[in-house]
Amino acid sequence: MINREDMLELTRRMTPARNCFSRIAGAYMDEEGYDHSTFNLHFRKLSVAEQKRNLDMAKTIPIARTNEQLKEYSFPEGEARRKGMWPLLSAIKQDGMKDDALLSVFYEIMGESYRTDRTYCIFMFYGSYDVPVKAKDNEWMEGSEEVYDFLVCAVAPTDEEDEPGEPEFGFLFPAFKDRSRDTDRINIFHAAPDREQTAVIRKILGG
Repeated sequence: MINREDMLELTRRMTPARNCFSRIAGAYMDEEGYDHSTFNLHFRKLSVAEQKRNLDMAKTIPIARTNEQLKEYSFPEGEARRKGMWPLLSAIKQDGMKDDALLSVFYEIMGESYRTDRTYCIFMFYGSYDVPVKAKDNEWMEGSEEVYDFLVCAVAPTDEEDEPGEPEFGFLFPAFKDRSRDTDRINIFHAAPDREQTAVIRKILGG
């Protein structure tokens, strides 16, 4: 189960004044799942307006209704884990999302499994959160417990000008659980929980 307070703590770092993201990348996809353009930028090179717009998109994932729209999934153990996206997502995160070749593989896998009859975009965000120490009385203390490096993915329909709409699917990897990274889990978002992207979930988890 996802703790709502963990997600709220994380989203407080997704504002222009306290931005935790250093990189943004994405692909614009046609109805058949092929990308027709991609980008990969340092987040701070965006205009202030673009930063806010993209922060709002990224924030949609962790701020969603926990355990309804945003659910926790576990990766399989052992060799079975390597059949899913865990190795790829781990490599993208470890590289700080700078390797376009890794991202290209990710977009291709998503294009093969994401089900839609519309054009759409896949936006990826790389962020780091210096998790502060919290005392037993919930008071914040000086220093940090760990640096939580993570990826946020947001998939949204696009209009004729390639402008993104509201995200319909996405994830947070690795999961942020008990105020710490949990590399054994991923939090997956569906705007409409009754219309899950089951093929994508299987690809991610390796089922």
